Amino acid sequence: MAWALKQELKEQLAAEEGYYRYPLGTRLPVALAYPNSYFVGMSNLGLHIIYELLNKRSDTACERVFLPERKSLERYENTRTPLMSVENQLPLQQFAMIAFVLSFEMDYFNVVKMLELGKVRVRAAERGDMDPLVIAGGPCATFNPEPLSAVIDAFVIGEGEVIMPALMDVFYQARGEGLSRAEMLQRLAQVPGVYVPSLYEHRYGEDGRLLAIAPGQNVPAKVSRQWLQDLDAYPAHTVVRTENTEFNFYLIETARGCGRHCRFCMAGYCFRRPRNRSLSVVTREVKDALQYKKRIGLMGAAISDYPEINELCKDILGEGLSMSVASFRADSVTQELVDSLAESGLKTLTMAPEAGSSRMRAIINKGIEEEHLFNAMDMGLAAGIRHFRLYIMIGLPFEQDEDVEAIVDLAGRLKDYMEDHGSKGTLTLSVNPFIPKPFTPFQWLPMADKKYVEKAAKTLTQGLRKRKNIIVGVESPKEAYIQGVLARGDRQVGEALLLACENGGSKAFKRAMKECGLAMDDYLYREREADELFPWESLDMGFTREYIYQEMKKAAELKPTIQCFDGCHRCGVCGQ
Repeated sequence: MAWALKQELKEQLAAEEGYYRYPLGTRLPVALAYPNSYFVGMSNLGLHIIYELLNKRSDTACERVFLPERKSLERYENTRTPLMSVENQLPLQQFAMIAFVLSFEMDYFNVVKMLELGKVRVRAAERGDMDPLVIAGGPCATFNPEPLSAVIDAFVIGEGEVIMPALMDVFYQARGEGLSRAEMLQRLAQVPGVYVPSLYEHRYGEDGRLLAIAPGQNVPAKVSRQWLQDLDAYPAHTVVRTENTEFNFYLIETARGCGRHCRFCMAGYCFRRPRNRSLSVVTREVKDALQYKKRIGLMGAAISDYPEINELCKDILGEGLSMSVASFRADSVTQELVDSLAESGLKTLTMAPEAGSSRMRAIINKGIEEEHLFNAMDMGLAAGIRHFRLYIMIGLPFEQDEDVEAIVDLAGRLKDYMEDHGSKGTLTLSVNPFIPKPFTPFQWLPMADKKYVEKAAKTLTQGLRKRKNIIVGVESPKEAYIQGVLARGDRQVGEALLLACENGGSKAFKRAMKECGLAMDDYLYREREADELFPWESLDMGFTREYIYQEMKKAAELKPTIQCFDGCHRCGVCGQ
């Protein structure tokens, strides 16, 4: 059976182009682990960026490892075959370092699963000098690493292009000097942007609340997020091409960060400042992609905010390629962009008002008004696009019943507009319960009660069920509330996570919380005190706590915050 699993990986590799594979023994093996399926992971641009960054070193052979699909997973478990890499089918425990890419809270359960499958000790404290060093980076690692603090040896806080070269240099130096694991972690903790959780003590009161975070000797009191100031120095694009992936595009990143100040958005705060790649660099990447004859997938927080988007669209289509976008904003979208998407075969235009009422959009500082939605719809209809999608959240802070009714009203009027302009296409509402995230103005606020969210979802589905060609899809509230606990979870939640993994994974999480003496409701529904200590406060995102607290107050008062501009020093990030 081990042979069959190896053969499966070899076939996967044979269907790829652009991978790196070095003969065993010529370089130190490092595993880049994505805690989800190959199909999902190969659409993650961050994975491609770090894969190339590590393999371009003369000392490192970086190989990819993914969570097996269900049938393969069962074969691994039944035959006790250790989890293996794609490139050389090397067992996970034979790698000197394992680097996880963390993008989603629900993947935390998969991190534990992959280590177990790979015969690697799950708890960092139980790993010895001969065991792999386990690190993690990505959005979830940057925002709140604490739920995995008992598992991960060191977290990368910020953007990998800045941190990983220095981290790897220190790692090799420590190995060369024969340092113990504990000594190596002390060295790594000196690297800007590297957080070693075992060197920070979290102290809790009798009520289970976090009282203090005590840094150990010779480590920084706070670890500062690192970010890439010159994007042009590090072009970011698809490295390994495969047809077997969720988004079968040649991905090119046009920009990073967002300056729109949407108050619910963790990425908007923790990826500041907003930065654009120059058009010349992006178009050069487009020309490089010509040989692969794939659709170009433009990546960025809001592609329509890219200052030279019209010229870029012309360049892509002028090369005979088609294109897709990760996202755009209805208030900055251009006819050129919409026409280019339609010419590329786009069937559905997606807009993200997030809320139905102008009041709620003011609370979250979205900056999108109804006129922008109808204008964007006009552009889509003019380009021949028949179907539209809206991203909506329910359970936002300060939301009232009439705000939910406003979603029904807005959807109805948008559908009327489609029909009045000759489109019998579908209007789809993708609805998600709002989850408060760390380092945002809403980190102090409770998540909406589950019964309220279920009632709001019912209002939407019943309010629109009689409308032909309107589809309402609501994310499972059950999973959203697990995410809600993990997003703002502390080290105690991490213990419940490990217990749940011993008893079936996410389905056992609620029971595990109870067995650990923790109340889900306390993490979900409690409004935090203004001066409460958060588990993630060993980290510094570059802006002050007071700044985002004032943003929360402005949300309650429906006051706007204008987007980032040159010379602005409001939040403090640009002064770094």
